[in-house]
Amino acid sequence: MAISVTPKAATQIRKALGKRGGGVGLRVAVKTSGCSGYAYALEFADVAAEDDLAFESEGVQLLVTAASLPLVDGTQLDWVREGLNEGFKFNNPNAAATCGCGESFTV
Repeated sequence: MAISVTPKAATQIRKALGKRGGGVGLRVAVKTSGCSGYAYALEFADVAAEDDLAFESEGVQLLVTAASLPLVDGTQLDWVREGLNEGFKFNNPNAAATCGCGESFTV
């Protein structure tokens, strides 16, 4: 089981960690929410939590809560620009469907 990032996403994570003055990496979690059932939650972490599983990809550390890992296993986090908007995009092979706005998913 694992999660990864693209080189563009890794660059953005490193930039954000630098701006905030450090941290151990990016925590990825899934919460029950949204019109499709689940929503991604991202936060920069100063320390790993007891239930975090750590993965290194493209030189950055990703922390995934143990409960969330089955829902994001195999996911690649990318950084995309679409028109005037830019941000992280989840390429999740476990998602059977996503809502119209792309904020939530179902498995």
